[in-house]
Formats: sequence, structure tokens, C-alpha cells
Amino acid sequence: MSQQFSRKNGHSFTRRRINNRVSLLRRCILRALNRFLACSGQKPGANATYSMLTPRSALPSPRPPLESDTGSSRPSVFRTNELDTDLVSLKISLLGDCQIGKTSFLVKYVGNEKEQQVGEQRKGLNQMDKTLVVSGARISYCIWEVQGDGKSEEQLPMACKDSVAILIMFDLTSRCTLNSVLGWYKEARKWNQTAIPVLIGTKFDDFIQLPIDMQWTIASEARTYAKALNATLFFSSATYNINVNKIFKFITAKLFDLPWTVERNLNVGEPIIDF
Repeated sequence: MSQQFSRKNGHSFTRRRINNRVSLLRRCILRALNRFLACSGQKPGANATYSMLTPRSALPSPRPPLESDTGSSRPSVFRTNELDTDLVSLKISLLGDCQIGKTSFLVKYVGNEKEQQVGEQRKGLNQMDKTLVVSGARISYCIWEVQGDGKSEEQLPMACKDSVAILIMFDLTSRCTLNSVLGWYKEARKWNQTAIPVLIGTKFDDFIQLPIDMQWTIASEARTYAKALNATLFFSSATYNINVNKIFKFITAKLFDLPWTVERNLNVGEPIIDF
């Protein structure tokens, strides 16, 4: 009997000892939690809850690629997720002599909503923006027009630096403006060696009113200049929107390695495209 009584007392003492330690440990934990809540700005309490970081597995997964993402036609710069913007901003330079239709060309491309507006003036430069959607991503073309007056030397560095394409224009009815394109090209290349060169003949609607032999001569000279500049040649008309949008589609295709389905057109009397 004495052994049983002694054994019971021993068990009872052990349980009390364990309970005391558990109680002490619980108080320590509660005290630590209360301090944590006080530091985090929350009121401590018996029903207080804690905001926990979301497990990685519960975070929203990146946007699944679109069908066009998986093809080779879409450049890696367009691959974005929900946290990134899909806007790609690109700069284009527009050069040429005065009074050859640069501003009319630019306004026609930017759109009717901008026809009554004057582009942003920045140190004599005319600047307009055009945003379009390609394969689900937005491209913003920021086009800088050099006015072509006596201050062109001051305007060229700002207009040409960081441009992805340089559009050099001439008036199809004025051969002296065609003779100027080589000078514009050389000056532009001082500030930008990598931009895509495009040679554009404006006022095609007036050009086709000229005698056919003069048309043939100007067209031949324009093609010669384009080859010398390693540039693609377009004849265009802002009045009738001839090849205006097509020029920027060509630039987009070249920049992002997209399919280019337009064929060459070397027929005199028609809007020439030579590349």
C-alpha cells in the first residue's frame, strides 16, 4: 500500500510539474505575441488574428502566353505579365527640306482627331504621337519632324538620337529637294548609325500630272538615291493617303521581324515601292 501511495504521489507531482512548465511556456508565448501585435499597430486580444504572407503557390500566376506569343513573329520585347505595361515607345525622325509636305504627311498618319492640333513644339521640332496595336501589344510611335529651315543643324541631334527609323522626304515635283536627300542622310548618320533609313517622295498626286518622261527621270533618280542610301523608297500622297500607313507598317515589320507581304512596284505612273 505504501508503495502504491508513493507511486501515486510521484505521478501527481510529475503532472503538476509538467502543467506548471506548460503554463509558464504558454504565458511566455502570449507575452511575445502581444509585443509583436503592439509593434505592428494591432490591438492584442484573445481573438487577434495575423496577416500572413501568401504562399508562393497561392500567388497569381503570370499571364499565359497568347497564341501569337508562341510564334516567331512576335519579338521578346512584347512578352509581358500582368505587372508590366505592354506599351513599347519608339522614336522616329522625319527629315527633309521646307515646304515638301512633311507636316501634312505626319498629320495624315497620326489621324483625323489631331488634324486641328499643332504638334508639340520642342526647340523648333514638331512632335506628334501615334499609338497602334500589334499582336496584342501597344506601340507608341513618337515622330519628330525637323522643320528644314536654317536651324536644322541645331534640331538634328535631338531629332535623330535614339531613333529607330529615319524618314528622309523630298517633293516629287521638285528635283532640287531630291538632290538634298544625300545631305540630310549624311547629317542624320552623324547622330544615329543604326536607324532604318526610308526615302519618301511626297505629293504623288501632283507628280502624276507631270509629263511621263519627266516622271520616268525623277523615278529613276529617286531609285538611284535610295540604293546609295541603302533605303527603301516609297512614293506617297498625304492628300489621298497613298502609302502613308504602309510606310509605318513596313517600319514595324522591319523592327519586330514581322511578315512583310507588300511587293515592289516599279511602274512609272504608279506609287513606286522599291526595296
